[in-house]
Amino acid sequence: MVATDSSNLSSLKTSSTELLLSQLSSAASDFSGQLLAYLSLGPIFIIVGFVTLIIFKRELHTISFLGGLAFNEGVNWLIKNVIREPRPCEEAHSTVTTKYGMPSSHSQFMWFFSVYSFLFLYLRMHQTNNARFLDLLWRHVLSICLVTVALLVSYSRVYLLYHTWSQVLYGGVAGSVMAIAWFAFTQEILTPLFPRIAAWPISEFFLIRDTSLIPNILWFEYTVTRAEARNRQRKLGTKLQ
Repeated sequence: MVATDSSNLSSLKTSSTELLLSQLSSAASDFSGQLLAYLSLGPIFIIVGFVTLIIFKRELHTISFLGGLAFNEGVNWLIKNVIREPRPCEEAHSTVTTKYGMPSSHSQFMWFFSVYSFLFLYLRMHQTNNARFLDLLWRHVLSICLVTVALLVSYSRVYLLYHTWSQVLYGGVAGSVMAIAWFAFTQEILTPLFPRIAAWPISEFFLIRDTSLIPNILWFEYTVTRAEARNRQRKLGTKLQ
């Protein structure tokens, strides 16, 4: 009986692994193909990260960013169903839910995320302390990382035979244009409305906040948290004396 259960468990693990690999769909069985297949799951990790960030931070600009990503996906679906250009190798990917490949949704998603993040880093966040060199350095490094990941995910879609180069290219262009348009819409239309939205009773109930007037939220949260921790430490030390 134990041997049978162990056999069934082993079979279940094997079938789950095979299903995962089929969904990742490594057209090539080499290490680089599998690595690129896992890397192509980047949009899923980003969505999970956004949901987690919204749950714990509840900041309106972050919610708007996620809304832009969702709108970008909707536009991609619409373009695909208008153009209806097939994927380069449909028979190699039986698990793919959409048979159209123009433009690449992965490429469009990643370039939207990267370009919007780039604009946020250089136009939304401003320097508020004296470490100007270090501030610019981490922004440049982060920007290079964002572009690198977007390029790798885009390349993975061609390498794994999900898309052609033109489908990936147009996806990147569409995502970049959408990111610029959504950033402008957020800054010019939504941001002036954020204080009013944050004051709604439902927003106050769910602790939704607006940090648009704070130029560098990371630096602000760091300094406020540090000052509060020191203040509480002094009070605690006074009570113990």
